[in-house]
Amino acid sequence: MTLDGLRLSLGLLTIVPVRSPRPDRRVAGRAIVWAPAVGLMLGLAAAAVLVLADRGANLGSLLPAALAVATLALLTRGLHLDGLADLADGLGGGRRADEALRVMKNSDIGPFGVVTLVLVIVIQVAALERATSLGHGATAVVVAAVTGRLAATWGCRAGVPAARRDGLGALVAGTIRLPVAVILTAGALAAAVPFGVVSAFAVVVGLLAAAGLQYHAVRRLGGITGDVLGGLVEVATTAALVVMATGIGWALVPVAR
Repeated sequence: MTLDGLRLSLGLLTIVPVRSPRPDRRVAGRAIVWAPAVGLMLGLAAAAVLVLADRGANLGSLLPAALAVATLALLTRGLHLDGLADLADGLGGGRRADEALRVMKNSDIGPFGVVTLVLVIVIQVAALERATSLGHGATAVVVAAVTGRLAATWGCRAGVPAARRDGLGALVAGTIRLPVAVILTAGALAAAVPFGVVSAFAVVVGLLAAAGLQYHAVRRLGGITGDVLGGLVEVATTAALVVMATGIGWALVPVAR
């Protein structure tokens, strides 16, 4: 059933207590299709925290942004951040693919991972604070959360191999047909446009940033892993937030705000 995919997506990507079905490639593929919708749920929760902290208490603008970013990390068990750190450790230092994969499987976080985590979190908080000061912080965090999960969907498209024979990457690699990814992206862009062209531009830039990381990871590792997907989520999220903070999209297409 289609809802098996939603339940598995919630179980994999959030702390929502659901009874996830036993994963196989068919159900896992459906779970990845549901990922942007799960991102929407996460983004709305983080946006609610941001708005309440920004308007309901005299906390300034930095703390609400930090609380919203922390909400995303909490609701996802820090899963994507952990994946990003592991990926940074694996790709850092110019190791061979087998050595990099072994490092990524290790539960310890090395110096590359620590530095990457600190920089990404700082950039996310700073960008969201700036977007909030521009008056579209809630929109920014929702757009970024959806974009991050949409990047994971693109990461599992047909033709992208798995780096290992086991693990999450092997389960979901190549499960998404290209037309499905295109339709999901078109839907995200159509939903973003009413909130300003900057929102749609943020989706595009986030996906392009993730695509660049994926290309590098596949070239170095031979395919994707669960950690690669986590890295794609965080990179796309961060890039989208930066675009929302700069408002660069307003300069591309004049629209009424």
